[in-house]
Order: sequence, then C-alpha cells, then structure tokens
Amino acid sequence: MEKKPVPVAILVRVSTAKQDTARQVSELRAHAEAKGWGVVEVCEEQAISGRADEEERHGLKRVEELAVSGKVKKVLVHEVSRLARRNSLVHKFVETLEEHGVSLYWHAHSIETLLPSGKRNPAASVMLALLAEIARSETETLRERINSGLAEARRQGKRLGRPPGSKRPASAFLAAHKDIARLLKEGHSIRNAAKISGKAPLTVQRVKKVMMAA
Repeated sequence: MEKKPVPVAILVRVSTAKQDTARQVSELRAHAEAKGWGVVEVCEEQAISGRADEEERHGLKRVEELAVSGKVKKVLVHEVSRLARRNSLVHKFVETLEEHGVSLYWHAHSIETLLPSGKRNPAASVMLALLAEIARSETETLRERINSGLAEARRQGKRLGRPPGSKRPASAFLAAHKDIARLLKEGHSIRNAAKISGKAPLTVQRVKKVMMAA
C-alpha cells in the first residue's frame, strides 16, 4: 500500500509591501518535495509586522486552524522571525501546534520542534527560545536607533516628514495597497477587507476614500 505524504502547511511573512514571499515559498516547497511531504496550503502574510497583534495575523490563525483540525502534521517557516518578533506569540503558537501533535520546522536551521516519536525536541526548544529572543531584541534595537535618529534631527532643527505642501499621489497610495483596493472592488466591507489583508481598518478607510475620489 502506497504511503500517503505527510500533510504540511507553509507559513510565510514579509513586513512591507515592497517585499515579496516568493523566495520563502520556493525554498520551502522545494524542501517539502525533497522530503516527500504534501503541501496542503500556503499561508502568506504581506506587509504584516512581526510585532503585529495576534488579531492581525490572519496567516498565523489559518495555520492554527489547519493544525487544530488535523489537516496538517507539520508547519514550515523559513526562520523563526517569520512567525513573529514577540516571544509570547511565538511560544503560544508553538504550544498550540504541539498540543495537536503538529511539528514546526524552520528552514534556516533545518530543525523541528517534535522528534519522529512525537516527543518534544529539547535542542529545538532551546534554539527556539534563543532565536525568538534575538528576533525581539533586533526589533527593539531598530526602534531605539530610529527614535535616536529622530531626536538628533530635532535637536539640529531639521524638519521631519514630507516637505510642506507635498502630498503622496493617489496612484502611488493605491499601488501600495492594491490588495485592499481589490478586496473593496470585490464588495468586501471595510472590516472584512482589513481582516483579510491583515491591515488596519483606518488604512482600509483611507484606501476607500481615495478610490471614491479618483
């Protein structure tokens, strides 16, 4: 009898609209194929910060649904920071997976949270805690550098932001949020468009306003 491939889900995330998830998806698909795993679903999060609240993480939620329902046995991510840059969210997500016998595999270190026996992998647990803390620390360091730079610019009397009278062209604004524009054109409400796109309702409202004025 032919053995069924292990069902897996791929989770990818990028922080800005200028980035794309193609490389992450390609490498994870290639790994799954090499292992003989079957990709059930690819969950993508575009322009979602690693510091975003759990409610904004539609991809993360979808993967949890697949795990809880028993549709997947493994979740593949490129690196731990793609999960989140908040320790609490990372550990809560991994615990949910483990409760349902689902292993997390991260490609950067080729390691899984569960052993073939289904027991927790001690080495992965230690590495996960360390990498999650590094990801959080990197975000804090970046924020401190930005705030320090802004404070120094103010001390020097420099004007921050766009030049007076300048305005971002509507076309450029809509291009940056084409996913929201598409959802609104399909008839989704502001609330649903925000939930699906993973962006703030205020941003969706602005997109709708610009579209109506165009």
